[in-house]
Amino acid sequence: MTRHRRDHGYAWAIVGVLALTETVSWGVLYYGFPVFLVPMERELGWSRASLTGAFSLALLLAGITAPLVGRVLDRSGPRLPMTAGSLLATVLVLAWSRTDHVLLLYVVWAGLGFAMALVLYDAAFTTVARWFERRRRQALTVLTLVGGFASVIFTPLTTWLVETLGWRRALVVLAALLFVATVVPHAVVLRAPPADDSSLDHPRPTAHVARLVSSATFWSLTLALTLAAFVTVAVTVHLLPYLLGRGFAPGFAATATGLIGLLQIPGRLLVVPLGQRVPDRISTPAVFLLQGGSALLLLWAAGHPIGVLCFVALFGMANGMITILRAARPAELFGSAAYGTVIGTMTLPVTLARALAPLGTGALYSLVGRDAVVWWGVVLVGCAAALAALVAETTAQPGHRGTVSSSESQQLFPSEEATASPQDSQGRGPHDETTDECEAPIEREKTAPLSEQDPDQR
Repeated sequence: MTRHRRDHGYAWAIVGVLALTETVSWGVLYYGFPVFLVPMERELGWSRASLTGAFSLALLLAGITAPLVGRVLDRSGPRLPMTAGSLLATVLVLAWSRTDHVLLLYVVWAGLGFAMALVLYDAAFTTVARWFERRRRQALTVLTLVGGFASVIFTPLTTWLVETLGWRRALVVLAALLFVATVVPHAVVLRAPPADDSSLDHPRPTAHVARLVSSATFWSLTLALTLAAFVTVAVTVHLLPYLLGRGFAPGFAATATGLIGLLQIPGRLLVVPLGQRVPDRISTPAVFLLQGGSALLLLWAAGHPIGVLCFVALFGMANGMITILRAARPAELFGSAAYGTVIGTMTLPVTLARALAPLGTGALYSLVGRDAVVWWGVVLVGCAAALAALVAETTAQPGHRGTVSSSESQQLFPSEEATASPQDSQGRGPHDETTDECEAPIEREKTAPLSEQDPDQR
């Protein structure tokens, strides 16, 4: 069938290009920021809170503008918006290198927030999701696995550039890299998928979403993901300065910080076997607890490199697991019919947490003057996230995957099986397939091999 060409050939070229551009974009726009904190503090004399506030503003604006960017991507395809976003990022990183006033820094990072919305994972995921149907999960996995190298490559690289050239010239080099490795590939390779797939035009269900979002399960899971996002950004921003303040060599501090991104890869690969052996009501809260609780190792380590590396390993793997859980668990708990709407509803508090984490922890550090207070805060927030995840799992209804009825789901999402012959559905009629989609328990969905699951439920 015509639509399955999306899963082959040029679709994988799209994935390859996005894997490259996401690695560079994340490395420069996200993981590069902490490296510039200390040299900018020393030269400009600005407080930690002033600097991290600009980063918070960028993350907040990226989240707020993401829905608008999504609509643009749906209408025009990825080439124009993602190329424009990369070009905007290049120009603004150059402007950052000339910053000599705090107001200018905030203007630059406000623009970089919009650029982030245009070029980071949300835009890439939208592009890949439209180019793939049956192999969507595999394509997204490839993209995130390659993107996981962004921190391990760019944190040491950026540190070396700053030490060798100074922070201003280092930014000029990174701007040139953005142009060559993101603007050009986006402009040359990216394109919209074939326009003859009618499945892209299916309306999204909203009638039952109000009932879903009023449940304790939904809000508990949202709270867990929100607190986990706060922890992730807080550690990303403050780990490198903390290690330098503890007397670690810049090379070790940069490498340890960069390894967090690399170690997300084994964490993502562990999610499936862990879910097969440990019930979700245990494994899901445990992952959130591991993320925040691992900071105890950092507090204990003080000047011990082994303790730092143990923290990095546990925190990185927990982060990788949470990335997959954030994508998979809502579909398993609430069903796939309203997946996009449910995830969209969760996005705002998660975005606010990411935006407030650098400012909040930076202000706490400036007020107290002790790094240990920040890390004890990470531990407490991580424990609260685990508790919220536990509430979500214990209040979930295992046999009820959503409030949408079978007939409503069939009207909203005419399934492929509903239009196929009975032989195409292994002897079952369209009604049987729809019933399975809407009323099968979570356990059935979890135990089915990935190759046999509907792509929208993975």
